[in-house]
Amino acid sequence: MRPACAFAAVGLALASPAQAAEPVRFVTCPVYRDTDAGLKSGCWLATDPATGTQWDVTMSPYKPDWSFAVLVEGVAAGDDAQPCGGRTLDPVRTSRLETPCTRHMLPAENLPGRKFVLPARNIRPLANPPELPPGPYEDRTFTLFFELGQAFVVYQYGDYLLDQAAQWIRGAKPARLIVTGYAATEPEVVSGTTIAERPEVARERAETVALSLSRLFPGLPIETRAEIGAHANGHADADGIPWQSQRRVEIRAEF
Repeated sequence: MRPACAFAAVGLALASPAQAAEPVRFVTCPVYRDTDAGLKSGCWLATDPATGTQWDVTMSPYKPDWSFAVLVEGVAAGDDAQPCGGRTLDPVRTSRLETPCTRHMLPAENLPGRKFVLPARNIRPLANPPELPPGPYEDRTFTLFFELGQAFVVYQYGDYLLDQAAQWIRGAKPARLIVTGYAATEPEVVSGTTIAERPEVARERAETVALSLSRLFPGLPIETRAEIGAHANGHADADGIPWQSQRRVEIRAEF
């Protein structure tokens, strides 16, 4: 894997609306902008090394680790607002890679950043559970998505999708669950870096989700399976990011 550079993110080109038609994908070192003295409005910036375009990737459910390079996958937002000093990618995903980066922080430079707001995918408190979904019930598949190379269920995204599945299962009472993990194992070169998932991560994802479900539904038969290769499913909760759709778990409820 080629080492990623530490970008200064100063004086770089900003994206124009004309560049927003297709999803963008690149590898770079993330940069943090310390807007509003860090009061939950700090920004994450990432510069596409091929174009010099500086993108705002703050909206990713997986936040970068500024000590390591990230794989950025996203679509330019439909507005021209730049509260962090770069054009916004939304939806966007950032996946931590193993290539080390030099940490770099920018001052606010009078940019407002973003005040924290609850994301749209947010689990309701256990003290205020939602009503169980009404029947009739039939076989159904639920999908969770993952960061590149990881089997971790992400807070306020993956756990929300798992909770939605669990609420339906609680009301439907299926006879069994089949949990299938997928991994995007076919190598691709992105910004000079070869990207591919370990075959084992497909099974790890399935077992992680199956363990959570077994705790929620003790005694319910749960089977785990694994599939490797680029198997996209185009699910709406992947937010139109095709690569995200490959890195998933499917929960199949059968009667």
